[in-house]
Amino acid sequence: MDGARRGAGVAGVTELATDRLLLRDWLPRDREPFAALNADPLVMEYFPAILSGTQSNLLADHIQVQLRLRGWGLWAVEVKASGLFAGFAGLNPVTFRAPFTPAVEVGWRLSRDNWGHGHATEAARAAAAYGFDELRLPEIVSFTSATNRRSQRVMQRLGMQRDPAEDFDHPDLPPGQPLCRHVLYRLARLPRGASSAPTGAARAQG
Repeated sequence: MDGARRGAGVAGVTELATDRLLLRDWLPRDREPFAALNADPLVMEYFPAILSGTQSNLLADHIQVQLRLRGWGLWAVEVKASGLFAGFAGLNPVTFRAPFTPAVEVGWRLSRDNWGHGHATEAARAAAAYGFDELRLPEIVSFTSATNRRSQRVMQRLGMQRDPAEDFDHPDLPPGQPLCRHVLYRLARLPRGASSAPTGAARAQG
């Protein structure tokens, strides 16, 4: 089980630590590798476009502001063994209107070097467990383009469930655009005394 320890980071940002990963506040040294992954066509395959360096920095600024305002959000993911920035993962309130909103989503974006190692699943599990255990969210959602099978496999490994009747057209994308159709996955908080939260859920630090 990928247990996660929690602690207080800088600026009141909660930090999560799993066996292999640290989910932490963003640092200046994260900007360059973040820009590189946002410029990678394979990483950004299911987004409308790659990002320029300026766009990537603006996104990092926005993520960091929201993280520091709430104390939780889209954490920078660091691989403990190497100390290298891997991307981001965490929780984010859904900002558009849809039949399933208001809602909080679990999301991730990792560099290609970090694919195939289970890092996305490990980080997302820790974030989801924090959302259930500490924020007491009744449900967490995740969504992606209907053609993004890789992300859907992560959602399935998290134990999330999809009802095809809830698939939707993303309101921020032009109708008919190839990425417009999205699938929705849901994960509900288990009642107290149930067997577990998402497999590998975080455990509070004593």
